[in-house]
This record gives sequence, structure tokens and C-alpha cells, in this order.
Amino acid sequence: MAGPLPTPVVTDDGEMYQSAAKIYPHEVDGRFQRLRKAAVFWLLGMFYLFPWLSWDGRQAVLFDLPARQFHVLGLTFWPQDFIYLSMLLMMAAFALFFFTALAGRLWCGYACPQTVWSETFLWIERWTEGSRNQRMKLDAAPMSWDKFRRKASKQFLWIAFAAWTGFTFVGFFTPVRELGASLLALEVGPWEGFWMLFYGAATYGNAGYLREQVCKYMCPYARFQGAMFDRNTLVISYDAARGEPRGARKRSADPRSLGLGDCIDCTVCVQVCPTGIDIRNGLQYECIACGACIDACDEVMDKMGYPRGLVRYSTQNAIDGKPSRVLRPRVLIYSAILLLLAGGFVVSLAARVPLAVDVLRDRNALYREAPTGCENAYTLKVMNKDRHPHRFEIAVESSVPLAISTPLGAHARGDDRDDDDSANGRRLRHFEVDAQALRVLPLTLTAAPGAARGRVEIVFVVTRESDHGVAYRQKSAFFAPP
Repeated sequence: MAGPLPTPVVTDDGEMYQSAAKIYPHEVDGRFQRLRKAAVFWLLGMFYLFPWLSWDGRQAVLFDLPARQFHVLGLTFWPQDFIYLSMLLMMAAFALFFFTALAGRLWCGYACPQTVWSETFLWIERWTEGSRNQRMKLDAAPMSWDKFRRKASKQFLWIAFAAWTGFTFVGFFTPVRELGASLLALEVGPWEGFWMLFYGAATYGNAGYLREQVCKYMCPYARFQGAMFDRNTLVISYDAARGEPRGARKRSADPRSLGLGDCIDCTVCVQVCPTGIDIRNGLQYECIACGACIDACDEVMDKMGYPRGLVRYSTQNAIDGKPSRVLRPRVLIYSAILLLLAGGFVVSLAARVPLAVDVLRDRNALYREAPTGCENAYTLKVMNKDRHPHRFEIAVESSVPLAISTPLGAHARGDDRDDDDSANGRRLRHFEVDAQALRVLPLTLTAAPGAARGRVEIVFVVTRESDHGVAYRQKSAFFAPP
């Protein structure tokens, strides 16, 4: 379904390939372009605004790598919550499969960062240099004060916007207000400075100069998208049966009497294309499904008094006059998997316990025999994921009575204590963990002489005192002489 590969040519200076000509996309209005503008404002608004929002006294969205905490609005994720990132990545993958199978490269046309920032840089270029014809004339004209002023203004705005983008990007990983204060005081750290310059330069180069070259030659999605298309995929199509043979004519002329189709060969669909392709040559891998050619062609059809839809979203089967099914098995399967993943993510997130426990056995000795009985040593790592400090209690469930002792030493804190749980024949260990902190506790379990033999399955239960619904159960084992 892709167009032919470019043919090598020998230029006047003996080079085998010509350098890519600059594309000057014409501005067009229409329902698809209004939708793209809304997407650009929405996505850029989230990117530039989120680091400045506050939530419960901290930055609303902050990926604190040194502390290994990832704050997203009211939630805090830890490395132990990697399952949620995995689910998000799987949802993103199946969403890409779903939308591609349903309607082609919607991601590229409306949500890809390359498209979003390129559109913004193009708006700046239009504002400083004028319309398509004005930009072409300006580039062809010799240097003058007006040309220098316009070019310099564009470069200044491009660089400023790219620098702000780099600053905002780093602000997701370093508190943005602290980063701003450090930048004003010229005290930015080397890593923050490097990533601000790197991301700013990448934005400036990709969105300002490379633009469609990234989509054509650097993006892998353009190469494997065809594997997810079929003849029932909605793609931007030119209705050749209606449009051909193309040719110019007066608005009042009857195209049928002239032996012509509805295409007047105005090439406006080519002029508005951000990648410079001619959609009338069929679907090509360079097409990013932005819909600019649809809006442009509909505008021309309105002026000519012809029906809209000469260029439209359609399936290859529909264009060829064959039965077409948009909702087909692969689309339904992708949507079902996507809904299951999204539902599982929401349910898992709602049931998420803000507590994590890791139990480590003493590797130096399987067990120790003491006058009081058989002892096993453990180290408990208790992580309080909540934004407030809490007190917890530890209990042990087992088939044999086990006593908990706590050789605290330097690990002791003022409010730590042990209590008897006489109803269950055990002792409870009470302790406090700071907000979003990890505490390490040494514990010793003791079985009375002869009460345990061999391996005994046990469960450590850590419960929040203020809310027994917040509990974590961790399996382990207790060893005694056979």
C-alpha cells in the first residue's frame, strides 16, 4: 500500500541523491485541523502545566529518581509497583494496535510528540514569516533587513520555546520550583543542565528543522504500520473513480460534458500536506493521517459546488465498491483486551495497599537452639507508602506457637513496644514508620522445646493500628531440628 521508493538521481555536482527540499505546508481550516489544534493545546497544556501544580503540599507530578518515588497527583508509586508501569505499557501497546487497525495512523496525526511540537514550531514560523507564499518568497529573496528581522525573530522564539521545553522536561524529575531557583542563581547541577540542553536541542532540531524527515526516515512506526492495516482499515483515501480524469475547468462547467471527474487538479491537497505527498497517488507510508488534505479538498469541493468526500476517511474495500466491515474480529479483540487491561488497572489501583513488607531470613544459621527453645532470626523491611506516618503491629500466624522477641538495640524508637496477645498465645510488636519511608526491624521467633519439627510454614502479618484494613501478609518458613 506504500508508494514507490525514491529514485536515485545524479545532480549537477555529481551527488547520487538530492537533499530533501523544504516543505511549506499551506494553512487550512476544517474539522480535522480544529481537532488537531485542540489536541495540541490539550497535550502541551498538560506537559507545561503539570509540573507547576501542587498536591497535598508537594509537586503534583514528580518522578523523584534519587528517592525512588514517583508522584502522580494523589498517588505515590515505588519500584515495587512496577506492575502498574507494565500494565500502562501494555495498554499503550494495545491502544496503538486498536487505533491503527481501526483508523490508521491516528497517533501520528494527533498525539505524537513530533507532530505536536512540529505544529507549534510551524505556527511560530507562520506568525513571524507569513503565509506559505510569503515564506517561499522570503527564502528565495536575498538578505535584507526585513528578512533578517523575520528570521531572527523566528529563531529567537524557537530557541526560547525549546529552552522552556527542556526546562519543563527536567522539572518532572527535579522539583520545578527548586530547579527554577537554581537556574536563576546559576547553580544548576551538571545532570540537570545536560538534560535541559539535550532535550531543548532535540526539540529545536526535530520540530524546527527535521520535521517530516523524522516521520519519513527515523520513525520505525512508519515502516511496520502496514502490518496492522488491511482493506477494512479506515485510511485517508482519494476516490479515483469519482475524481478521474482530473483537470481544470470553470466553476460553471459541467465536468461530465468535458469528460472530467470531480478533481480539478488544483494540488491544494499537496500544498497542505506536512510531509509533502500527493494523496492522489494512493496511501503512502509518509502519510501521518492528519486530515489536512481532507479539509482542503472539502473546501475546494464547496467552492465548486461538488459533494464533499473526494478525499476522505474510507476503507480500501469501500473505495473499490466492495463490502466493508470496520468492526471486524481484530478490532473487537484489541478493544476487549484493552478494556480488560484498563479495568484490571483501575481495580488493582483501587485495591492497592499503601504498605509493603519484605522478610529476609538470617543466612548465617538455619536455626539456633537456646534454653528457651529453637530460635530463627529474621529481618523485616516495612515500607509505609502513605503520605502520613503510621503505627503498625506485627503478628505471626503458624501451626505451632511462636513467640516474637525484638533485639532492637540501635533500631529502637521511643514509641516502640511489645504487647502480649494472650488470646492467641503470642506477642505483638508495635512500631512506627515515617511517611513514605522504609524501616528495617530485626525479629527473632522462638518455639518451645519440642514444639516444632523440621520446616514450618509461617505468615508474617503487618497491620496498620489505625486501620486494620491496611494489612500485608508475607509468607516465610520457620526451621527446627527434625
